[in-house]
Amino acid sequence: MAKEIEDFSRAFYPFLHEDDIKISFLRSPQELIEELSFSLMEKARESADVKSRFFEENKDAILAASLQMAKAFHRGNKLLVCGNGGSATDAQHIAVEFMHPITVGRKALPAICLTNDMAMVTAVANDVGFADVFARQIIALGREGDILLGISTSGNSENLIHAFETARRMKLITISYCGGDGGRAADMHARGLVDFNLTVPTSSIHRVQETHVALYHIMWDMVHAFLQQRSLVEEGEAK
Repeated sequence: MAKEIEDFSRAFYPFLHEDDIKISFLRSPQELIEELSFSLMEKARESADVKSRFFEENKDAILAASLQMAKAFHRGNKLLVCGNGGSATDAQHIAVEFMHPITVGRKALPAICLTNDMAMVTAVANDVGFADVFARQIIALGREGDILLGISTSGNSENLIHAFETARRMKLITISYCGGDGGRAADMHARGLVDFNLTVPTSSIHRVQETHVALYHIMWDMVHAFLQQRSLVEEGEAK
């Protein structure tokens, strides 16, 4: 992984590396601007390519996860979302999208971001440990049939793994957004411990995060589309 990141940096920013300093001194400002312009367009093309390949390879799983979310909302359940760092801000964004839809005619759906309450997060981190900051909230807020969406660019965040384990015991629907090889979250999915794992297979954290943003916007749209089809969301519910 480290070598891939180093190669990526050298390919797009050769003038930042020590062995290229002499070459960079020889560049004119215009040459530098031209290199950065090339780098900019290469990143844009790479971002589009990563997203296109991800959605093509995962479209069935994305639709299946969206349908399960729609069924949960239709039953009156709620969405719990969590992540760390940049993924924490994505979790906040997701909760806002569902609670405050910007598209006319789309209903507000119950969603809670577990990173928002800093008093709770720091209390659990201080008294119990950071690995349980999400699990403790799931125990208090989660109910059978709710949805837990955990976001981790590596798939290895310990507090998310604990969150998924807790959610599994409580019979929540579990969805993980990951990057790279999916890490421990992908392994949990392979063992049937996470219902849906959506992994963006690239070592670039930026490309992973960009794809996650597109993913949750698209899934938001798919959930609402399914909710408009009562025959689908009610299928198998009446027993």
